[in-house]
Amino acid sequence: MTAGTGQPVLEIESLTTGYDGAAVVRDLDLTVGSAEVVALLGANGAGKTTTLRTVSGLVRPMAGAIRFAGRDLTAMSAGARARAGIAHVPEGRGLFFGLTVAEHLRLGYRGERLDEEAAYRYFPALTALRDRRAGLLSGGEQQMLAVGRALARRPSLMLLDELSLGLAPVIVEKLLPVIRSYADESGCAVLLVEQHVGMALEVADRGYVLSHGVVTTHAPAARLRADESLILASYLGENAAPSDQPSDQPSDQPSDQPSSQPPQRHSDQSPAPTTPASPDGSRDAAPEVPATKGSRR
Repeated sequence: MTAGTGQPVLEIESLTTGYDGAAVVRDLDLTVGSAEVVALLGANGAGKTTTLRTVSGLVRPMAGAIRFAGRDLTAMSAGARARAGIAHVPEGRGLFFGLTVAEHLRLGYRGERLDEEAAYRYFPALTALRDRRAGLLSGGEQQMLAVGRALARRPSLMLLDELSLGLAPVIVEKLLPVIRSYADESGCAVLLVEQHVGMALEVADRGYVLSHGVVTTHAPAARLRADESLILASYLGENAAPSDQPSDQPSDQPSDQPSSQPPQRHSDQSPAPTTPASPDGSRDAAPEVPATKGSRR
């Protein structure tokens, strides 16, 4: 893996962003260099998708700065950012089901010429599907088309949101190495959001872990692969050790401290305690544990 040197392609500094005045991501600092793949990890609701949408211009930031190749993106629209070389493959793939594969690879903004052959070169399976409508493709084929269309635009920065969503892990194992190869060969910077943590870290150079909108861990991918506790702590709602500190530091609260609340007793006739409902009436779900390379969903 070859990470870029010099000025980062993407620089995010003290970014706070969200919706309707409510911050989802707070004080985020993140960089992606040329030919570098950076994984943005975290449980559902951590702020990963919001980060990508803010970089591509779909969400307006509340504070902080985003720079692309040294250029401040604050005043640039989403369309202008796309024309400048930012390709965003959103969660859900963003395809037109009535258009064929070939039509997708020719569809660009006015005056843009897409490199169709790049898409077919990195995803040879699309060649035989040129005349098939996107709505008739399998989930894996649709994802190949979505990524292939992004590659055809020859981007300088690619934002990939949950490529594995709805796909079998065996399909994901074929998709992610293509992203690694494209970054190495083209120099494209890649910011990757992925639920299959183990697979993402196999192709990434570095990883950031988000928990409740705050970065809890930033480390080289090799270190994150070697010490799963750095990631699991964030998924389970705990504070991970800082990246420049040993990960085996003792907890701030010893486990042998007595509880300040007496144990509650329930009679045989009393109903069992249930998970408290949130204000909208839904039940709090159990903490999500990241999928590893050997897991199946």
